[in-house]
Amino acid sequence: MIRFRLRELLAEKGFQENRRVTLDEVSQATGIHRTTLSKIANQRGYNTGTENVDRLCEYFGCKVEDVIEYVSHT
Repeated sequence: MIRFRLRELLAEKGFQENRRVTLDEVSQATGIHRTTLSKIANQRGYNTGTENVDRLCEYFGCKVEDVIEYVSHT
């Protein structure tokens, strides 16, 4: 299963900047609707397009493998 690491990325960015980073802030900066970000962060197995993954990589300054990971079903 593919898992998004959005929660971890939010926490890491917040720690680096010594403040809370919100989904609203990410939404405004990336153009990804807040509802979509919430689903990415909270719904197991949520499916989104590569454009959104690209936007998240740009916002967080990271690679694709930092945003998504494969988790074995076993």
